[in-house]
Amino acid sequence: MEIKRDRYLQQIIDYMWDGQVKVITGIRRCGKSYLLNVLFKNYLREQGVADEQIISIQLDLTKDIRYRNPLELAEFVRSKAESSSAQFYLFVDEIQMSDSVRNPYNPDGRAITFYDALNDLRSLPNLDVYVTGSNSKMLSKDILTEFRGRSDEIRVHPLSFAEFYSAVSGDKEDAFESYAFYGGMPLVLSRPNDTAKANYLSSLFSEVYIKDIVERKKIEREDILGQLLDLLCSSVGSLTNPKKIADTLRSKTGEDFSQNTVSNYIDHLEDAFLFSESKRFDVKGRKYFEYPYKYYCEDIGLRNARIGFRQQEMTHIMENIIYNELIIRGFSVDIGVVYSNEKNTSGGYSRVAREIDFIASRGGKKVYIQSAFALPDEDKAQQELRPFALTGDSFPKIIVRKDIRKRWYDDNGVLNIGLVDFLLDSELI
Repeated sequence: MEIKRDRYLQQIIDYMWDGQVKVITGIRRCGKSYLLNVLFKNYLREQGVADEQIISIQLDLTKDIRYRNPLELAEFVRSKAESSSAQFYLFVDEIQMSDSVRNPYNPDGRAITFYDALNDLRSLPNLDVYVTGSNSKMLSKDILTEFRGRSDEIRVHPLSFAEFYSAVSGDKEDAFESYAFYGGMPLVLSRPNDTAKANYLSSLFSEVYIKDIVERKKIEREDILGQLLDLLCSSVGSLTNPKKIADTLRSKTGEDFSQNTVSNYIDHLEDAFLFSESKRFDVKGRKYFEYPYKYYCEDIGLRNARIGFRQQEMTHIMENIIYNELIIRGFSVDIGVVYSNEKNTSGGYSRVAREIDFIASRGGKKVYIQSAFALPDEDKAQQELRPFALTGDSFPKIIVRKDIRKRWYDDNGVLNIGLVDFLLDSELI
């Protein structure tokens, strides 16, 4: 089964031979290696590139373990490309597994890293360099400084619903039910039954993600990391902050946990691309609030598996899926806050904060989006619409709903659209 990842493949194609290191990042097992070593390699073959021109190194495999040494990596690749007039493509998988080594010419100086090796190889005029990695701090957050502005980042996510549906086809609503339960990790599609799918997702946490974090960050309290993970998974889309989380963990375990410890652990989960943080933004005041934030899981199937496929509240699942979809489409996503003056119980008026689920921004484009499982009556509809009216601007406004299939605009120009329709229409926003 070939899953189309055209959005990412086109980004890679657009960056070919631009003199930069192409850095493909994302959570482990989301399909980065498949994108590079299957889809892009097939594209190169179609363009007449011979297999001998593609140098593929997989640092997570023992056969290529020697190339975790950046000096060995650079020497090997130079031996292939430097004496030839042919064009070569270098693919390095899981670059975060590269080691830092002592400089043999200056043992007391700065260690040699893969950044040094790749910056060196990038200078070869007949070599185009591509790497994948699953560690944001080692890649995304260091790219500009370590690669000195000479890199392109392509962030890969688990399958969007559109990608998922392109592989499974059939009834769209049935496909969505499966997607909302098992998510979009590509290998889920190859598992033969529900038990195998659930076991695979659960094992990703225990055998891949948690082990990676514990090893890289030298975590001594893996049990606390696990409890934090459970808490974030069970409360996706809920406002929280490190202090609140620390208080909850303290009440559950009877142990004293600092806010800083919780913040560090959350950073580790974000570093592994497991969670994303969305901040609250005052629409009219044009400023961010320090706390609280919302956290969303990178894949809803992983979230469901972590909590044993309990807590299947479609309101939270739907919100997480919409958030991920907006991120996949290249938007930055905030939580909107607007204010109204409303009558209180004493007969006076109070300033009341109202929430817009998502402010999606990209370049000069901005869209306000509410996620609503159902709007069964006028009161519920007005509850969702009221924050839109308080923005005081004319940016597009959308309510994504699970209870309708046909899209339509209300008298105020607000688009009401079904969830599946929204997820499959990549040109909508």
